Amino acid sequence: MKKFLAVTIVVLAALPLASSAQASTPGQRNALRSAQSYLASSAFSKSGLVEQLKYEDFSSSEARWAVAHVRVSWNAEAVESAKSYLRSGSFSRQGLIDQLEYEGFTPSQAAYGVRKAYH
Repeated sequence: MKKFLAVTIVVLAALPLASSAQASTPGQRNALRSAQSYLASSAFSKSGLVEQLKYEDFSSSEARWAVAHVRVSWNAEAVESAKSYLRSGSFSRQGLIDQLEYEGFTPSQAAYGVRKAYH
C-alpha cells in the first residue's frame, strides 16, 4: 500500500509540470529546444544556460522557463564540464572547483563534478 501511495504521489506531482509545459508560448518552446540543443553539445550550469539563451535573444522569462523545464542533471553537467577542463588544461582540485563555480555551478555541484572527474 505504501508503494502505491508513493507512486501515486509522484505521478500527481508530475501533472502540473506537464500541464505547464503544454501551456507554453512559442518563444518558450523555442528556448527549450535551444536549451536541449546546447546541452547535447556542451556542458552548462543552470545559470550559464540561462545566460546563453538570453545571449541568443530569448527574453529572460523565456530563458528561465526553458531551463526550468529542460530535463537535465546539473551534477552530470558539472562532471562533463570538469572533464572538459581537464582535457584542455591542468587544474588543481580547488582551482577546478573555483572555475566551475565561476561558470555558474553551485558549490556542491562543482565539488561533485571535480570529485567524479578526478575519479
